[in-house]
Amino acid sequence: MAKPRVQHQCTACGALSPKWAGQCPDCGAWNTLEEVASPPAPNAANGSRFVGYAGGPAQVKRLGEVTTEGDARNTTGISELDRALGGGLVQGSVVLIGGDPGIGKSTLLLQALATLPDLASLYVTGEESPEQVSLRGRRLGLPCDDLRLLTETCVERIVEHAQREKPQVMVVDSIQTIHSEQLQSAPGSVAQVRESAAVLVRYAKQTGTAVFIVGHVTKEGQIAGPRVLEHMVDTVLYFEGDPGGRYRVLRAVKNRFGAVNELGVFAMLETGLKPVSNPSAIFLSRHEEPVPGSVIMVTREGTRPLMVEVQALVAESHAPQPRRVTVGLEQNRLAMLLAVLHRHGGLALYDQDVFVNVVGGVRVTETAADLPMLLSALSSFRDRPLPHELVSFGEVGLAGEIRPVPNGEERLREAAKHGFTRAVVPAGNAPRKPIQGMEVTAASRLSQILDVI
Repeated sequence: MAKPRVQHQCTACGALSPKWAGQCPDCGAWNTLEEVASPPAPNAANGSRFVGYAGGPAQVKRLGEVTTEGDARNTTGISELDRALGGGLVQGSVVLIGGDPGIGKSTLLLQALATLPDLASLYVTGEESPEQVSLRGRRLGLPCDDLRLLTETCVERIVEHAQREKPQVMVVDSIQTIHSEQLQSAPGSVAQVRESAAVLVRYAKQTGTAVFIVGHVTKEGQIAGPRVLEHMVDTVLYFEGDPGGRYRVLRAVKNRFGAVNELGVFAMLETGLKPVSNPSAIFLSRHEEPVPGSVIMVTREGTRPLMVEVQALVAESHAPQPRRVTVGLEQNRLAMLLAVLHRHGGLALYDQDVFVNVVGGVRVTETAADLPMLLSALSSFRDRPLPHELVSFGEVGLAGEIRPVPNGEERLREAAKHGFTRAVVPAGNAPRKPIQGMEVTAASRLSQILDVI
């Protein structure tokens, strides 16, 4: 077998070079040459590397002529994983799962393969031995005696085995250990990760096999390897939470078949990851008595309203620059809201340290957290607890106005289900019909809600 030719391509201009150099000979850019596999000649027996990348020969079709056979989605047997995927597993889809070491990526996928109903599966591991995978399955008490297991790191041989076994679902753990024989660089390098992922995506599209790819993350929390890896796959899921804690959050940051930012919540037990059907119950630590600096907000993650507790601590600062610290929220937004409070509320906190935290380790990115952040900071500063049965949400603008947020009435109904009887919301989110058992205070300006504290 002839050794595959290797070239180096400039990431700035795309020029090819037979060997690596510090400077691109065409555009003059430095350190931009990366190793790539040379495509075979046009008259080669195997043809071009990229023929049929999306499955089947290239031809023009009318959209109405394209039909789908069978069910579009298959359930994985794990409700919260199905929710994060947008309702189930799509045939021919490629799902990339990333997260910190030890957070439960391999555990979740092993559970999913063990509980898949009537679907042929294949677990490809490049990090663990068959004995280690077997020990994990027995420790979790999973019915995985018939699970097919492959220990291989060469992507070409993985595809050869998959073509013989014909699985409907395949797990590759992990992409950083997989390499292609067409490249000379070590596994985990940018070129190897990109080429190996391209081969797996091409195989999934051509055969209709659903492929899960496990990805390692860097110290910044991003999936290791080229950024193009997240563009090549259909769905990107991130595991969030403290690996030493009990709860895990599976967040969809990209999904071609469902809602983005959809959350799946799990509890880590001795028997593996257990889905949590009512996350609001675990994120709400209801105090026996009202305490200053605590307010309940109704956020929306994907298609599900979620109730979380926002806590604030305002204390006198003895430093030249008071601290503004947030956990689970955006720090720059807190500084902006405090400036709005000073300008339009007449309350200055320039000599106070302000700490804001979302209980339970949830990360809230939407602007509906503006009003709860201000209410909790005001409550802590004045040392006046908010009513125990109060919830709030809303966006605060720079002009001091309180703007509505999407799905306001749905949020209020979710709060009413959990026994809350009072709400402070934007005027644009006031319900058209009264909600039974709930008193709603609607405000359009920041000055109108200062009397609540």
